Amino acid sequence: MTPFGIALESFLQALTAGILLGCLYGLMCVGLGLIFGVMRVINFAQGDFLMLGMYFNFYLVTGFGALAFLGPMVGPYVGALLAGPALFVFGWLLHRLLMSRITGTRAVGSEAEGHYSQLIFTLGVALVLENGALILFGSEPQSVRTPLSSRAWEIALSPDGVSAVFINKASVAAALLSLVIGLALYLVIGRTLLGKTLRAAADNPVAATYMGVDVDRAHRLAFAIGAGITAIAGGLVATYHPFQPYVGFEFVIIMYAGVVLGGMGSILGAFWGGLTIGLVQQLATLVMPLQLQNAAIFVVFLLVVLLRPQGLFGRAAERV
Repeated sequence: MTPFGIALESFLQALTAGILLGCLYGLMCVGLGLIFGVMRVINFAQGDFLMLGMYFNFYLVTGFGALAFLGPMVGPYVGALLAGPALFVFGWLLHRLLMSRITGTRAVGSEAEGHYSQLIFTLGVALVLENGALILFGSEPQSVRTPLSSRAWEIALSPDGVSAVFINKASVAAALLSLVIGLALYLVIGRTLLGKTLRAAADNPVAATYMGVDVDRAHRLAFAIGAGITAIAGGLVATYHPFQPYVGFEFVIIMYAGVVLGGMGSILGAFWGGLTIGLVQQLATLVMPLQLQNAAIFVVFLLVVLLRPQGLFGRAAERV
């Protein structure tokens, strides 16, 4: 094989992997972007919602075998989808019992609009979830096994079959589900009464209150939906990525970078931001060591912030 053929094969392999991984990153970023866009809360616990989605899928499929009747091909993906409603309920209760006291209408007029207490609270929730998971689940890495993880499609790049691109089937299944869920959420936010309520609460909470919108309830829904979406992404990641209680930390940085890249408050932008990060992370391995993947992400991040501070899809307008 010629040097050009080797380079082309490596590029196409990295490009394919970047797109598939980026779809999952995009779904994670959508969950975080919804919470930040509606509530304007920096949620340090978002990565731990991802971790809980992973463990929910693991115990539903492997630990308790509740989905064994679906088989090893379908069960892990159904388990990932069911992690969404479970973490929706968890997020709803967390906001209703604790977070509502420092966000929404209760935070209006307080120092820095309650952002100081919100930061400390979400950091505390993250620490409780991580250490609680360590006590309950242990530190041993786990994974949700599916036969698709060890299978791939081979796309030949040359007639003799010497050069080829391999596409992992588990990654394709996870990416397709991510696209469907992300599109469904985008349509809900853009075309339903629920979406209008969330957008009104995000754009101008005071005016929304005068128009009869329950801003606190809208914030609770946004927080719960964001937690559920991120949990689904976690359940999908668990089908091919080993995880442990502190896995959320390595993803929460990627989530925030994706949300900022896409543009604060934009669901579509959050997804494209995550997709961009996946592409950069994989393509960077062509020119630099694997350990410097995240460095490449933040180089692109800084360039976008420098050239377009509002993000790829954000609006350069002051929020009132």
